[in-house]
Amino acid sequence: MQPDERSIESLRNLGPKSAAWLAEVEIHTLADLQRVGSVGAYRAVAQAGLSTSLLLLYALEGALLDVRWDRLPDVIKAELGKRARVRAGAGPPPRRRS
Repeated sequence: MQPDERSIESLRNLGPKSAAWLAEVEIHTLADLQRVGSVGAYRAVAQAGLSTSLLLLYALEGALLDVRWDRLPDVIKAELGKRARVRAGAGPPPRRRS
């Protein structure tokens, strides 16, 4: 088996529930996840009406990088959250009032 043919469930951070959600949106292997990226996979799961949170997004990115999701630097987490919001059509986060 090629490294990018590994099943989603065999990847770091992703268990049976995450694998089931990803299977529903036709993401079954590491190669599939690499093709759509963490933000694309997160958005596909959300658009399918499945329960999502930023933890799923971090887990997906961690799976791609082969690191635990909670070890991702805060700057990467912030960028992922921003990209997920913008791609979801939510626009930038609201500005704080002083």
